[in-house]
Amino acid sequence: MHIPPRIHIEDSDILFEFIRAGGPGGQNVNKVSTAVRLRVRLENIHGLDRDGMVRLATLAGKRLTSDGELVLRAQAHRTQDANRRAVLERLADLLAQAAMRPRDRQPTKPTRASRERRLGSKARRSQIKTLRRLRPE
Repeated sequence: MHIPPRIHIEDSDILFEFIRAGGPGGQNVNKVSTAVRLRVRLENIHGLDRDGMVRLATLAGKRLTSDGELVLRAQAHRTQDANRRAVLERLADLLAQAAMRPRDRQPTKPTRASRERRLGSKARRSQIKTLRRLRPE
């Protein structure tokens, strides 16, 4: 399996498990194993640098096991083939997101108008609280 431009996973390193899907579907759900669980070890994903692997682990969240295995599941479609394509597409999207380096933030200063708006709203809020405090007797 290739994810452009430089990330590569051998097909033999991807393990597919076909399991029964949950949810509505009547008799078909109870009889046929159409849901797909994909498992791939992070060490078998080639082409991601160390920062990319850290981003992938962060993006994976609970889908990453303590053994370093990424587990994705698809069960939205009625056929194994469609669910298999869906889970591979999900893996490709996850790897593409992990491969992109986030842009460095360029620090900016608030505009004069935004500072004036903020100070104006603070003054109005202060006035409201002052009026609540003063009670005529």
